[in-house]
Amino acid sequence: MKNRKTPKPKKPIYKRIWFWIVVVIVVVVIGNSLGGGKNDKKDTASSSTAKIEKSSSSASAKQDSGSSKEAEPSKSSETKPSAPSVPMEYKNALTKAKSYSSMMHMSKKGIYDQLTSDVGEGFSAEAAQYAVDNLKADYNKNALEKAKSYQSQMAMSKDAIYDQLTSDAGEKFTAEEAQYAVNNLPA
Repeated sequence: MKNRKTPKPKKPIYKRIWFWIVVVIVVVVIGNSLGGGKNDKKDTASSSTAKIEKSSSSASAKQDSGSSKEAEPSKSSETKPSAPSVPMEYKNALTKAKSYSSMMHMSKKGIYDQLTSDVGEGFSAEAAQYAVDNLKADYNKNALEKAKSYQSQMAMSKDAIYDQLTSDAGEKFTAEEAQYAVNNLPA
């Protein structure tokens, strides 16, 4: 009678290996569907820029409706030929370049590198080149603003600031722009 084996009690489901494998797979699938990739970022930026352009064009259309009908065709004829000639990617790259220049005071090479970087904006080389070529920026002013920042926040010497401004690992300003900045730093 003692030879009879008593049946083993069943393990709870959370102690079984197959349960945890299924849980991990479900979590990964949900994470991938919710997480998105770096391409989603570009799409979002493009769509938000498109929305801004649409809203600004509708606002200008409202303003034009109050003006005479003779002026309206000339404005639309001026805008229509220029709009299709520049691809949306180029316009978006130019918008990003403007913000890098005005808010972060970046150099021309720094902006180009940021626009084309895979970990940065990921624009094509052509779009980035269009952006830096059409950007109306004062790079001497940008270099001076960066230099002031280094001087006040990091207490760097003028020589160290010059090196940082011209370094390929740093700000990537030209030698002339960096020299202008160092020469115009407050004492």
